[in-house]
Amino acid sequence: QGPAAVRLDPRRALFDNSTMDDLLRTEGLVERPLALSFDDLAALPGQIPDIGSELPGRAGGGVRLDAVLEACGARDDARFITLATGDGSFSASIPLAPIRAQGILVYSDGGGALPESKGGPVRFFIKDIESCSLGAGEADRCANVKHLGRIKLSAALGKDTRPSSQTEHEALHEHGPEH
Repeated sequence: QGPAAVRLDPRRALFDNSTMDDLLRTEGLVERPLALSFDDLAALPGQIPDIGSELPGRAGGGVRLDAVLEACGARDDARFITLATGDGSFSASIPLAPIRAQGILVYSDGGGALPESKGGPVRFFIKDIESCSLGAGEADRCANVKHLGRIKLSAALGKDTRPSSQTEHEALHEHGPEH
């Protein structure tokens, strides 16, 4: 098992070889920075064919965060994870340990790619997040990132654009219950 069991196309595994088909990139404190396509995500272990079984009221197929971290070789000194949209307009940086086994990356909708209208190409969820606290660096509902395009592992907190005041928080949620 472990990273060697993951069969990703080695020509596409590094950023230098990424293509327009790549949905998600991993970087930072990883042994192997990855640029993952829909097919790469579907080939990983830890598949969840129906995320509604773990996130009631949600639909789609996904993969466990832990499987992605195993594939890229998350280093032992990685303490934080920064989840950023593909365009970099939103990011949440939170402690890795509490959410490593709780994170789910939704990338599929009815067998095809998750559409942008549903938070695609990849939507990140943390199971069992009940409320949205505003504490810096805490895992909260605002860390359920739509349009996820990049995962960066680090030893310290990374870029975090989540709301820092109640006014900013309310403005963000005017557009939906979660970013």
